[in-house]
Amino acid sequence: MTRKILYVDMDNVLVDFVSAFSRISEPVLQEFEGRRDDIPGIFGLMDPLPDAIDAYHELDSIFDTYILSTSPWENPTALTDKLAWVKQHLGKCARKRLILSHHKNLNRGDFLIDDRPNNGAEQFTGELIRFGSEEFPDWSVVLPYLRARK
Repeated sequence: MTRKILYVDMDNVLVDFVSAFSRISEPVLQEFEGRRDDIPGIFGLMDPLPDAIDAYHELDSIFDTYILSTSPWENPTALTDKLAWVKQHLGKCARKRLILSHHKNLNRGDFLIDDRPNNGAEQFTGELIRFGSEEFPDWSVVLPYLRARK
């Protein structure tokens, strides 16, 4: 039996984007106000969201699971920082499962968990699960929903 394909976004789904701010100097935060995802090194400073790591591991046992994220075009370290984060926090189960794209709709699959409809997420041909929304506020709701659809 073929497993269904699941894509999971990083920022604000697996990764707590705001957690990096306390590790960055105030002058740098001010310099990049309104475009903080362009701060060099920021993606290496982020903590996982609560329950995200365990959720990813469980979903990986149920689905053919990939990480589908965007790498800010103006941030020279974003690509390597995101790869390092995946290696550090998800380990071997995520090996060669990181896809960085500004066009998420080009990937085919059954589900995409993303916090925003941007970068092609809204045009994804499978089901878009809006993480952080009223319907899917956190992993305690998303996990049972997906377990029932394996």
